[in-house]
Amino acid sequence: MSTPTHETTGGRTYGFTQARDSLKAILDSSERGGLSTIRRPDRAPAAVVNGESLRRYLELTVVANVQVVHEDGAWAVFMPGRPFAAEATELGEALADFVDALRDYAADWEDHLHAAPNHRENWALVQLIDLSTDEQLTAWLTGSVA
Repeated sequence: MSTPTHETTGGRTYGFTQARDSLKAILDSSERGGLSTIRRPDRAPAAVVNGESLRRYLELTVVANVQVVHEDGAWAVFMPGRPFAAEATELGEALADFVDALRDYAADWEDHLHAAPNHRENWALVQLIDLSTDEQLTAWLTGSVA
């Protein structure tokens, strides 16, 4: 195992080759709640953290602001100011369709929307979507997160 290029109180920084050689140590650190960063020349560093801890933090800090409206026999689910919505005759179906819309948005965001000025700030939402199961997203949307 190679030694990280830099150690700080908050974690370790590795070069690309060092990170490849130290992958087990990096993942073990992540499991314990530690942070490792990987730096490539002329690029922003990448962070390796515990995915479930990050998901839980985002679940608690990203505001869902979901609106649910029942009108003319249909349920509409949407987030004001966001480009996705769902509608169905049953609330559960509308929520499931909304989760699908969130997943489509996250894929589009990573593919091309991340560079658009009106989508750039949705990074945390996209990370939450990608780290969550459908059930976890539904719980977040409905405010039933424990």
